[in-house]
Amino acid sequence: MIKHIFFDLDHTLWDFETNSTLTFRKVFKECSLELQVDRFMMHYTPINHRYWKLYRENRIDQENLRYSRLKDTFKAIKFDADDHLIHLLSQRYIDNLSNETALLPYAKEILEYLENKYKLHIITNGFNSIQYKKLRNSKIADFFNTVTTAEEVQLKKPHPKVFYHALDKAQAHKKESLMIGDNLEADIHGAVQIGMQAIHLSNAENRYKRSIGHLYELMHTL
Repeated sequence: MIKHIFFDLDHTLWDFETNSTLTFRKVFKECSLELQVDRFMMHYTPINHRYWKLYRENRIDQENLRYSRLKDTFKAIKFDADDHLIHLLSQRYIDNLSNETALLPYAKEILEYLENKYKLHIITNGFNSIQYKKLRNSKIADFFNTVTTAEEVQLKKPHPKVFYHALDKAQAHKKESLMIGDNLEADIHGAVQIGMQAIHLSNAENRYKRSIGHLYELMHTL
């Protein structure tokens, strides 16, 4: 029954953690900051997840997301960073992040496997210009018939209107559509609440009833 597959981008196909680490390493070097990137990322990753959740819930805006995640990380590692430095690092991080091209294992192979069987699409809460640049630079843009961003809809997953907008754009029916993503709340619950099917990409314990630990498992599922 499935004719359309909708993917989340960050953490699902595009390796956000690896690409963030590479970007911060480059930015810290450019700014002559002697910081251990691995230690920085150990704190930054959960802090960033927390602020993205606040952003999805419309409790902070884009500017506060970008500033506060760095401010809190520097505080956690006890590094004295003033507002000027934080804004500088934030902008350089954004400018450079989408130049990185690391994908999750088997991402490209899975897309090559699926593209002849289904119409493929993206639904992302990321920002317009950055997400399109990630797709182009990682050389996976051509796999997708449509790309729907939260910025385009002016709402964020898991809001139902984001999924309905993506379905309309793809000319797809929800009963013939499947969502694949890493975020249980935004991707999975968001899709299921409007009647789409969903597969959760996760190794965590809070797995959805239909879950996979690695993308290559889709070859045996779809």
